[in-house]
Amino acid sequence: MKKKLPETLPALSKAPTGIEGLDEITGGGLPAGRPTLVCGTAGCGKTMLAMEFLVRGAAQFDEPGVFMMFEENAAELTANVRSLGFDLEKLAVEKKIVLDYVHIERSEIEETGEYDLEGLFIRLGHAIDSIGAKRVVLDTIEALFAGLPNHAVLRAELRRLFRWLKDRGMTAIITGEKGDGNAITRYGLEEYVADCVIILDQRIQEQISTRRLRVLKYRGTAHGTNEYPFLIGAHGFSVLPITSLQLDHRVSTQRILTGIARLDDMLGGQGVYRGSSVLVSGSAGTGKSSIAAKLLETACRRGERALFFAYEESTEQIVRNMRSVDIDLAPWVKKGLLEIHSSRPTLQGLEQHLVVMHDLVRAFRPSVVAVDPISNLTMAYVDAEVKPTLMRLIDFLKKEQVTAIFTSLTSGGEATTSAFEESQVGVSSLMDTWLLLSNVEFTGERNRTIFVRKSRGMAHSNQVREFVLSDKGIDLVDVYLGDDRVLTGSARVAQEAQERAAATLRGEDHQRKLRQLASRRKAIEAQIAALQAEAEAEADEVHFAIAQETLQKKATHQNTDAMAQQRGGATGANGHTIEKR
Repeated sequence: MKKKLPETLPALSKAPTGIEGLDEITGGGLPAGRPTLVCGTAGCGKTMLAMEFLVRGAAQFDEPGVFMMFEENAAELTANVRSLGFDLEKLAVEKKIVLDYVHIERSEIEETGEYDLEGLFIRLGHAIDSIGAKRVVLDTIEALFAGLPNHAVLRAELRRLFRWLKDRGMTAIITGEKGDGNAITRYGLEEYVADCVIILDQRIQEQISTRRLRVLKYRGTAHGTNEYPFLIGAHGFSVLPITSLQLDHRVSTQRILTGIARLDDMLGGQGVYRGSSVLVSGSAGTGKSSIAAKLLETACRRGERALFFAYEESTEQIVRNMRSVDIDLAPWVKKGLLEIHSSRPTLQGLEQHLVVMHDLVRAFRPSVVAVDPISNLTMAYVDAEVKPTLMRLIDFLKKEQVTAIFTSLTSGGEATTSAFEESQVGVSSLMDTWLLLSNVEFTGERNRTIFVRKSRGMAHSNQVREFVLSDKGIDLVDVYLGDDRVLTGSARVAQEAQERAAATLRGEDHQRKLRQLASRRKAIEAQIAALQAEAEAEADEVHFAIAQETLQKKATHQNTDAMAQQRGGATGANGHTIEKR
């Protein structure tokens, strides 16, 4: 008979690191009561990760820790991590951490020829017991074993060290240097003994430094296996996962106006959804930045806060230029409702740009954020790096319910759909609303048009509008459609004037024809009246003739009767006279 597996198996116990992103990747933290190896090249952040794991454990999870170092002393370490906001001296006074510097001199070991870890175990055990530590950091393992020329002894001592930490139930981080060539570690044994191995890497591409983290192995649990960029910023160590993010953010049914009346009409009359992502793409000079600035100004007019990340112009230049289209950002900057952060994309790595945005959004709490333009990020980076960064930014802003406006310069001369989809930053599928701007050339003149490529969750216009920028602001005008042509600008004005003139001529011609028709009708009516009069006259003549004949006949009868009477005749019954005989 087959044995039935239990419905629920006990999960591996984990100790949360408190490091943003790392706990997501590892599914809750590092293995509790087991050692974790963190290895990498010099300067990749091994010590910083280990220190933050220890500090956050003591401050947030009530797990005191011991940091045993072999390369720098406690004073140097305390000074180094103070810039991250970690006060090691205070934690040490509160008995939450112990900093222990162990000086190992290789020449002394070579002279005596003896070296083992008994003294280390005693010293480490005392430090653990003194504060009831739950976490331990050993930094670095190469310095600890630098005096062991015999590799057989070294391997034995390594195993012994990891076993000792397990037996004490310590959640430990042991840092180590990357080995030569493709080797993961210096001695080639540490990764096999550790229950969890995290590899840190620092790369230089196009003179820009980026750091990556990868969980090589994690016994007993599922974990993220990709490479993840990480940062060491003003608030410590942070990992920026992408595959571990869930699409579970809240959505709003509230609509907010863009401030451009006819654009709002094109978007169903109510604007865009709050917390949605809006992409404004187009070729150079189509007015992308002006739309972004107008949305920010409109948010400020509602009393909301707004952030503007600009990668092409300085703050003063943006404020000056926007005044030319009747968008005055200066009052809102002065009131503290608008912050403009201008920098070059090459100033720092993509991940650093992202963490700066994260920090500013969390500190300023804006309702609207504009990034102008995201395509500038591709100047120093490949799409494989830019797109994941933008995905993380979009997901973060959606999670914070921030309405985001991204502008993007299309790669082609015209802002067609195919031109944008072939451009370097293909993030249109991530956007909720996509506005497409283009330049139209006709009769030696360039004019702008705008089109709503898509807008999820709402009815929207499928018509092209002329996009007009002037000292009176932004306006959308109906284009001329006719004879299989689309006319804008002066060509549209001229065509409309011609049509108005033609309409006027047609109207005058219609009036002339109506007057002619009225005259003819009057003439016909006059003819009818004359004929009617003639007919009435003829009728009168006929009636007169009939009357005359009747009178004549009557007179004849009277004369006859009178003559008969004079002759002495009598009148018969029928009125005839009868002569007497």
